Amino acid sequence: MTAALHLAYWQTTTIKVLVVMGVIPLGALVLAYVFLLKMMSHMQSRLGPMEAGPHGVLQLLADAGKFLQKEDVFPERADRAVFALAPVVVLMSAFLLYVVIPAGPRLTVSNLDTGVFFALAVSSLSVLGVLMAGWSSANKYSLIGALRAAGQLIAYELPLVLGVVGVVIQAGTMSLQGIVQAQAHGALLGFKTLGEPYILPQALGFVLFIVGAQAELTQTPFDMPLAETELVAGYMVEYTGFRFLFFFMAEFGTAFAFAAIGATLFLGGWYVPGVHGTAADVLGPFVLGAKIMLVSFFIFWFRFTYPRFREDQLQAVAWKYLIPLALVNILVTGLLKVVV
Repeated sequence: MTAALHLAYWQTTTIKVLVVMGVIPLGALVLAYVFLLKMMSHMQSRLGPMEAGPHGVLQLLADAGKFLQKEDVFPERADRAVFALAPVVVLMSAFLLYVVIPAGPRLTVSNLDTGVFFALAVSSLSVLGVLMAGWSSANKYSLIGALRAAGQLIAYELPLVLGVVGVVIQAGTMSLQGIVQAQAHGALLGFKTLGEPYILPQALGFVLFIVGAQAELTQTPFDMPLAETELVAGYMVEYTGFRFLFFFMAEFGTAFAFAAIGATLFLGGWYVPGVHGTAADVLGPFVLGAKIMLVSFFIFWFRFTYPRFREDQLQAVAWKYLIPLALVNILVTGLLKVVV
């Protein structure tokens, strides 16, 4: 598309950056409103916020305005430079995830051959920002929350990565665009016209991905780093104003990105049977958006259903159950790939 318009490299790069910068807050708003405000409230037999806009649709914008008006406070003993930079590092990790997510045959910021590796690598950068926030706040609750987050992300990064390996083996590529094409050209029950979404042969991998993503997002039942009843607000306890808003935006922007990656890996991403070329570029973002909402439903349903784990339970689930299951999934996938 950009080639047809004869745009210069700097122009195409600027457009891509602006699109990503718009998708992050938009995706965060959509997920927070649909699931955090409305789905959770209806699951608990209540209405949720209803005053700001029709059916409370402007509530999050009102909250954002409130945070932007608050004073930017630094703790007296904080390392000011590191304290200020921490939420930016976390938010940048979320931005980088969108670089390789395809929304159509030609709608991607960068179609890397190692797209899966890139996405999983940059998702780990957020732990650096979390550690920076916990250490620089000069607060024991912040530091404990940051250390919990580091231990949790290290433990659950393994089942997340290993769960995706099965998809990579089956597709034979690490390119997210290539994985979409592999599903599009697969045969479901002998019918090639329908493609083959990998959620069917890789159902275990999908479960591992959802659980790992839930832990990466530090959402219930994996919210030990933010445990209000124990740590007040964990590594974010000293943050206010727009810096706290950055953490909030990064959490839901990352959730949107993980849902997009899950939809791409297991549900065929932007692909629609029988739609190709320019039509796929037009319909692709809407199809991917619908699949993102479906994957997000599972992520937030999980969040609203289970109570918080103890720290020992959290580590035991990862090391005793999820990682062995992921290794079994890789072994079975590899055997079937060779035999079939």
